[in-house]
Amino acid sequence: MYYPSRFTDSIEERSTGVVGPDGSRSPFPVVILLPDEDLTQESYAWLALELAQAGTVAVTYSWICEDDAGQVRSGPGQQRKRLTLKRYGRKPSCPALPAVFTTLKKLNKSGVLASHLNLSCVVLGGHGLGGRMALLNANRDWFPTVCGAFAYGGHALADPEQGWSKRDVLPLETDMSLLLIGGTSDGVMETETAYIAGKEASPTWAVQHSFNRGIQGKRGDRHLVLVEGASHYNFAAPRDPSTGKEFMDRRTRGHGKDVRKYLAQLLVTFCDQTCRGDPMTTADLKALCDSSHPMVAHAEHK
Repeated sequence: MYYPSRFTDSIEERSTGVVGPDGSRSPFPVVILLPDEDLTQESYAWLALELAQAGTVAVTYSWICEDDAGQVRSGPGQQRKRLTLKRYGRKPSCPALPAVFTTLKKLNKSGVLASHLNLSCVVLGGHGLGGRMALLNANRDWFPTVCGAFAYGGHALADPEQGWSKRDVLPLETDMSLLLIGGTSDGVMETETAYIAGKEASPTWAVQHSFNRGIQGKRGDRHLVLVEGASHYNFAAPRDPSTGKEFMDRRTRGHGKDVRKYLAQLLVTFCDQTCRGDPMTTADLKALCDSSHPMVAHAEHK
């Protein structure tokens, strides 16, 4: 957990290494960061630090389990059987989230962050499969305090092998803020969704299709942003060449640090707007989610 702190240079801080929270900024809204497959939670420290510096508690985790192929691997946690045509929408498909929410409640009762967490305002966000799980589990029937969700390189496409028709999109929650982000050099997304998209396959097709078909209505706070030149693993730092899907990805056009700098601004602003909603943040988010921005290849809103 990364939290806004205030260093007082006390003897206790020097002896324990524990710096207390910045009480002048609490209670803090919470952002839960769901990892992609085969990436450690440390891969998202760059974003967690940015969120904490902006006054938000960022939670990262690792979930290690046996997947459908019998391989033990790290990821966000996914129960595919709950994504079938007959079962989707009945129960959460990410088994890690109930455990994370239970832990947050305990930490808000005792420990260094006791009474400093605003658990009435939680944002789910993730990368790759973690982004998919964030979108599909942002449901107030299961997690009543979730107020928004974002995904980078994550989609809501339904799997035809689970009873859905080809190109179906799993419906997303309609009454909360959402942000779907894709990279125009995301080779992983292009490769993994080619069997559904066919000749239309591209680095951004799955994200765009999820936005167009999965989100209903016009609220103005659901956003699609395609980042110019961004690859799938731009969202993880440092880059890990041992990740099993690394070979699928394309090269970043431009500098990865510039991409992450923009993503940090975008996501910090989105989470701040979702949890606090002041007019100045609304204007900042609008400017960052605009096709005229130098880092944006395309943007839409619903």
